[in-house]
Amino acid sequence: MKLKQLEMTLQRLRGFSRPQAALEQYQTPAPLAARLLYHALMKGDIEGKRVCDLGCGTGVLAIGAALIGAESVTGVDSDEGALVVARENANLLGTEVRFLAADVQECGCRERIGASDTVVMNPPFGAQKLHADRPFLDCALALAPVTYSIFNAGSIPFVEAYTAQRAEITEKIGGAFPIKRTFAFHTRDVQVIEVEILRLKRTLSPKSPA
Repeated sequence: MKLKQLEMTLQRLRGFSRPQAALEQYQTPAPLAARLLYHALMKGDIEGKRVCDLGCGTGVLAIGAALIGAESVTGVDSDEGALVVARENANLLGTEVRFLAADVQECGCRERIGASDTVVMNPPFGAQKLHADRPFLDCALALAPVTYSIFNAGSIPFVEAYTAQRAEITEKIGGAFPIKRTFAFHTRDVQVIEVEILRLKRTLSPKSPA
């Protein structure tokens, strides 16, 4: 599947029916999701791999990974309502994805997910809850040797400091995240956020799952 075809296919997926501001629930835009996934595919991190999408929401990244040849895909989210939509989206495109209702911070979550080769994720940026992205980074580095994650542009110093001695950033890809007016505090019909996709490679073996 070519990049443009992947993007057009992902645009068919339905977004959140009742998005929650506290969870920063914004549908990952199809062009950005396709760019992340296709780059990971070209690096050999998707096809034939066990892929996990942390904070999968309505399943865009998880389903995209299944479409382009992942051996198995697990989508993890704490919101049961979002997972209902994710399962409908997976059925719409005829993909096989295991969706798991779990909080990345809860005890035993990593064991429930199981070992992965690659994590893909669009974690909360921390706009509503400070440091909301940190548990996702911790879980990703424990699960898989390679992680692709979307961050606010300019986040590299934070990510480098937070993952020091655990992982290194091997690539950065710029991108844009258009956010449509969704919540009462939004003042524009569409606000474009500059973002960066970072590829992190684990440098230390993880501790036993918590």
